[in-house]
Amino acid sequence: MSNHTVTNYRRDLTQLETFCGQQQLTSWSQIKTKHIRQFIAQLHRQGLAGRSIQRALSAVRSLYRFLIREGLTEANPAQAVQAPKTEKRLPSTLDVDQMQSLLDHTQQDTMIACRDRAMMELFYSSGLRLAELASLDLRDVDFGDSLVYVTGKGNKSRVIPVGKQAIEALHIWLQKRDELGFFEQSALFITQQGGRLGVRSIQKRLSHWGKKHGISEQVHPHRLRHAFASHMLEASGDLRAVQELLGHADISTTQIYTHVDFQHLAKVYDKAHPRARKK
Repeated sequence: MSNHTVTNYRRDLTQLETFCGQQQLTSWSQIKTKHIRQFIAQLHRQGLAGRSIQRALSAVRSLYRFLIREGLTEANPAQAVQAPKTEKRLPSTLDVDQMQSLLDHTQQDTMIACRDRAMMELFYSSGLRLAELASLDLRDVDFGDSLVYVTGKGNKSRVIPVGKQAIEALHIWLQKRDELGFFEQSALFITQQGGRLGVRSIQKRLSHWGKKHGISEQVHPHRLRHAFASHMLEASGDLRAVQELLGHADISTTQIYTHVDFQHLAKVYDKAHPRARKK
């Protein structure tokens, strides 16, 4: 698992350990399903979001799978416990005009601007996650076939097409990058000092350009990823293809994460449903 997931799981299990101390439970085998339900209820009372409670349950289930495998307990008390249902909010996105304004108005007149334009073009072209873009190396971009090789969540790899304008922006950036003389650095996006550009710096740079171009909604990597998914789905109607491009293991994640063009759905319905077809 990623370092971020491990850190969150550790935090969740530390909270469970604290709860067990309060309940005078001294071994993992003493914990029953009722205790896990009490623990989840306590997290809910503390105001923890439903998605975070689901993650905590996942951490506990994973722990008990390990304990059972090691012969340290016999049952998984978290297996039948369900987290509170969470509201499925549609993530906010940028429309096509806003994306074109953001990208076209970012002039490539300095080294920083060239790098940032290339990053934003790649985010929007290929729907990358922030961590995926930050970890890219030079060798991960195939300019001949216009592809990018990405390692995503759970160390799962996928290959994604890169659009023409993103390829052009990357070429311009690499020319500027060579002028810096950091030929030993493998990272695709680097700082002026030659180090790999970190995730926090990438977030700050996107926010900077959003404010500079007067976009009222905050611009951040996740919003560009969502714009990619929304615009691809609206134009193609192919949910399965968008799922593959985003690297989602479950298509239900893609359904929540993207806008569905109702007009397209209506056309599919009229064309496909036996009782909807016109004679």
